[in-house]
Formats: sequence, C-alpha cells, structure tokens
Amino acid sequence: MQIEIYDTTLRDGAQGEGVNFSLDDKVLIARRLDEVGVDFVEGGYPLSNPKDAEFFQRIAADPLKHSKLCAFGMTRRRGMKPADDPGMKSLMDSQAPVVTIVGKTSDFHVAEVLRVSEQENIDMIAETIAYFVGEGREVIYDAEHCFDGLKINEAYALQTLTAAADAGAMRIVMCDTNGGTMPEEVAHYVKLVQEAVDKPVGIHTHNDCELAIANSLAAVDAGATHVQGTINGFGERCGNADLISVMANLGLKKKGYQVLGGKQTEHLTELSRYVYEIANMGYRINQPFVGASAFAHKGGMHVHAVNRVAHSYEHIPPESVGNERRVLVSELSGRSNILAMATKLNLQEDKELMDRILHEVVELENQGYQFEAAEASFALLVQRIAGTFAPHFELVKYHVSTESRGGVSLNEGPVTEATVKLSIDDEIEHRVAEGDGPINALDGALRKALKGRFPALAQMQLVDYKVRVINSEAATAASVRVIIETRDSDGETWGTVGVNENVIQASWDALVDSFEYKLAKEGRA
Repeated sequence: MQIEIYDTTLRDGAQGEGVNFSLDDKVLIARRLDEVGVDFVEGGYPLSNPKDAEFFQRIAADPLKHSKLCAFGMTRRRGMKPADDPGMKSLMDSQAPVVTIVGKTSDFHVAEVLRVSEQENIDMIAETIAYFVGEGREVIYDAEHCFDGLKINEAYALQTLTAAADAGAMRIVMCDTNGGTMPEEVAHYVKLVQEAVDKPVGIHTHNDCELAIANSLAAVDAGATHVQGTINGFGERCGNADLISVMANLGLKKKGYQVLGGKQTEHLTELSRYVYEIANMGYRINQPFVGASAFAHKGGMHVHAVNRVAHSYEHIPPESVGNERRVLVSELSGRSNILAMATKLNLQEDKELMDRILHEVVELENQGYQFEAAEASFALLVQRIAGTFAPHFELVKYHVSTESRGGVSLNEGPVTEATVKLSIDDEIEHRVAEGDGPINALDGALRKALKGRFPALAQMQLVDYKVRVINSEAATAASVRVIIETRDSDGETWGTVGVNENVIQASWDALVDSFEYKLAKEGRA
C-alpha cells in the first residue's frame, strides 16, 4: 500500500524554537523535497507574512515537478462569506493547487476559543471547503484537536469531519494537536473515523509524549494512508512527527507499505542533514536511522560481533538510509575496535601493533583525550604508532598576541595577531595573520605558510570548535579538551582533538591534526 507523505517543515516546522527559514531557505528545501519524491509540500500561510506570500509566487513561476504544493489556512471568519474573507483570497492568490484548511473538531474549542455556535462552526468548515472545491482547488482538511474532540464529544466531532468530507475535502487528517494521545487510542479513533467518512484518512501528530512517530505508525496500521510531519521532527514545543523516521520505518521495517512512490530510502541521511544545514542547526547525533551515532559501535564485544556478522548489532544495513557504520575508540574499546579502525586504514593485522594502539588510547584518554568525535586524530595516531606517518611540516615556533586598542577604535574590540614559523622540506616559512581570536589567527597564519606548497588546503574550512574543561577542580589551571570539526569541499567532515592546560596549545594540536589529515588524504596535494 502506498502511504502519502505530507511535509509541513516550512510551516509547522518553522514554528519550532530556534528554527528560522529565509525565503531562499524555503525555496531550497521545497525543491529538495520535490526531488526526493515527497507527495505534498506545505509552503506556509500566505496571509500571515509577506515572506510566505512571496514564496508561493516564486514557486508558481517555476512549479514543483513531483510534489503537490499546499497553501495552509483557516476556515472562513464567522459571519462572513468565503469569497469576502481576506484569508480565502490570500489562499487563492497563492496559486497553490492544494489548499489545506484547519478547522475545529472539539466542542470545547468551538465554545471557548472560537466562540461561535456548534452549527456555525460546522457551516464554516463546510462552506470554506466547498468554496475552494468550486474554484478548482483540491482541499485537505486538518481536523485540529481531533482526538481530544472525539474523547469529549464523539458525536459532534464526527459531525465536523463528515461535514468536511461531504463538502469535498479529498483527505480528512486527524490532528493530535496537543500531542497527548496514546498509540492504542490513535488506532481506535482512526478506525472509528474511517467508518464515518467516505474519504481517505490521514494523521498529523505532535511529539509531546515522545510518541509522534509511534502514533503515526499506529494510525497507518489502523488504515490511515496519509502522514503529515516535518523533516527531523522540527516543530512547536516538542516538535512534530519526524518524517525521516516515519519514511524509514514504513519503507524498510514494516511490511506492505511504500513511500515516495516506491523509491529507495538511501537519500534520507542526506535529506536530513541538508535541512539541518539550511536551518543552520547542528545535527542530532543520536537521531534514529540518520544520526552519526545511529550505527556507531563503542563496546569491544559489540564491534567484535559486528565485524563477524553486521546485523548482529544493527537492525538494518546503514547504507539503506545513506548512513555509514562507525567504530568508536575509547578506553571501553577492545581489540576489535582497534582492528576495525586499523583495517579501515589499510593496515595489516598485527597483534603487537593492536596492543600498542590500545595501550596508547587508554593512556591518552586517561589524560583527557576522546577519539569518538576525532576519528582523524585517531587515524594519525595509528599511523604514528605504526611508523607510517610522515609529517608534511614541522613547527619551529608560533606566537599569539591580543591587543585592546583604545580611542576611536574602542568599539572595535580586541585585535589578535598570530605568527607561525614552519619548516617545510628544510625550508622556512614565516607568516603572520590577524583574526577574530587566537584560533582564527593561527588558522590564517598556518594557511598562509602552507598554501604555496599545498593548494588543496584551500578546499577545507573549520566548521565547529568546542572547548571542554576536563578537571574543573583545578580551576584556571585545569586541562581543556579542544575538538575541531573540519569540512572539505566534497562535503566530507572530520574531527580532531587536542588536550593541554593551555587552551591555545590544545587548539594548535587539534588544528595541526586537521591540516595533516587533509594533506595525507590528498597525498601531499
């Protein structure tokens, strides 16, 4: 059975705290959703702000190729004809082929929030839908507080739903607006509504009880054929159903269902991370299916088993969702972790070498190192122990100074200058650079010193920098751990680590590892 996927990242997802899409962001995400085969893309509420109105005009000028574009709005205002309502006009002006109308299902909300009679609410629903159907638009009806309404007054809630269906809505979507419904309740009421209306039923869940995905799947098993949600679960309060997990579960785990027109799901990791990047948000590393930790193995026993039979500790092949297996290295690791990483680095299995690497890892982690987010530093560590590492440059000295300037430039803040002196193939490179801080200045000076010999370094950039105090009881003399994340022009990212009582030295060590890893990868390019 084909299950329709309806994405509301650009409207419901944008209501999440910390989520803010520009007009260009919205267009980019809509087109990516179209490319991967999402059935419906909701662009926003055109009456609410000029950005949403402009979005629909941009898409109208270059329509989506697969997805149906939806404009979201509410029922007509009380005492007003649909054709006279500004909200209805904005939806028509959007040129979206599908209009999604939200209406009240709960008699409590009708009386206390909308403050109209129960019959007026039904008329508002029916007349709004009939108006758009008469204008040649397809209508999806989102029944707000549907489950709460059915619990409070089942007869009236069903009246609102049948009114929407009779007026011509092509889908009746049951919304768990407060996110408080249990999966067994969802299944019960979906079956009930299916018996009452002659239209396909959909589900729209929120994650306030951390059941949005479970409730979506329960609804599908009960007969729903349309699922609404957002990429990565973005949304107000605790978020919406995460469509990434919904699609992965329906496409890979549950039997008898298809999503995205039967397309494969290998693009899900890329789609998830694309939306995170556009939203300028960090990835959720433990996100099911697509997170960096979703197929990461740390315990030595686990890695030993995975090396023998991958599915012994993995419920699906990582590549089926575009992800990859990772072996984490720490003091909890056994020989299997080291062997897995060494094999990945094309080193011959060597018991003595494995013992030396494991011993060094335990010693370094006792000092405060962590290699779970610093695989590049671990790769270089293995090469150093194995005697295969050849440094591309040697430090002679570096110097960092920060100056606060008074007078007219007082508001400009401090200026940091870094000087780096390197030996490269027995020649000295001595360069200076200014930066927004010590690390930015050191990065600039190091690049200046190396760029003439290694032009490939221009392809990489520092994308994240984290500092963590290790032994806080030592106060200002405490050691710190610095993790640097670097991204290449091809999208590959790698992490490096440095530990020292001096934050600049710790940062320098992590920075040098980042450059050395890139140069080793490129073969001294």
